[in-house]
Amino acid sequence: MNRRLPPLYALRAFEAAARHGSFTRAGEELAITQSAVSRHVRTLEEHFACRLFERRGRSLQLTEPARQLLPGLREGFDALERACTLLRVDDAILRLKAPSTLTMRWLLARLSRFRLQQRDIEVQLTSAWMDVDKVDFQHEPFDCAVLLSAGGFAEEWQVTRLFDEWLIPVCAPQAVGAAPWDLARLQDAELLHPTPDRRDWRQWLQAMDLGEQVPLKGGQVFDTLELGMVAAARGYGVSIGDLVMIAEDVEQGRLGLPWPCAVPSGCSYYLVWPKARRGQERFQRLRDFLLAEVAAMRLPAVERIG
Repeated sequence: MNRRLPPLYALRAFEAAARHGSFTRAGEELAITQSAVSRHVRTLEEHFACRLFERRGRSLQLTEPARQLLPGLREGFDALERACTLLRVDDAILRLKAPSTLTMRWLLARLSRFRLQQRDIEVQLTSAWMDVDKVDFQHEPFDCAVLLSAGGFAEEWQVTRLFDEWLIPVCAPQAVGAAPWDLARLQDAELLHPTPDRRDWRQWLQAMDLGEQVPLKGGQVFDTLELGMVAAARGYGVSIGDLVMIAEDVEQGRLGLPWPCAVPSGCSYYLVWPKARRGQERFQRLRDFLLAEVAAMRLPAVERIG
């Protein structure tokens, strides 16, 4: 297809001038003179046969045609940058996205050990709060991700299941008492909800056949497992935690298990990355390391239901 597009340099000059509202600052960004920016914009105006800027005093104002052109142009430059980034990938760096609670409770310590063992690979970790864990390798600057999911990933991804999520009640150690709690004590407790829709408590109670006997209304609502577990450890009530995430705190006496029964959420933590991404060997090394860490985990001795 023969596309009659204006010169790329002219489009870049226009976008920079529109963003800065100044030919001078656009020139500084592009490392060209102010007069060069002006000439490039004039080339674009001749191509489209319309004015793109109006000078009002010392400032530049976009004309209506320029306002119509600018959004699509910015999207185009963003797409070009993403496409070029794929070929500029540093094989010594892995950009990893992971949920915030997993990062603080499990992943951060493992990545510290990984760096000591694999000194030729740098992992740049981005911890993100995600109501639903997801990653967009086309539009986000990540090479791989750890996601909590029920599965159903894209065919073009390499997927490795790390471990399953098991839900279990947690509280301050001193609140446990001499024996596991009974129903009456659970009914009297202040329930802490690590999810706004209270789905974690609801799922645990239903799996224990207690869904009709323990009310879910009331109680402090949080938006992460981490906040719920921290509040529970400080004695504000009973929250739902993940068996893997609480293992270290239970072992070191920072959290207690009032009802030591864990139920599966139906989701698991997965390491995922694009099959077509360069440097597959570095992903495989991270995968093998994390799987070895999973195999070495010591989890609390609890009853698993389901």
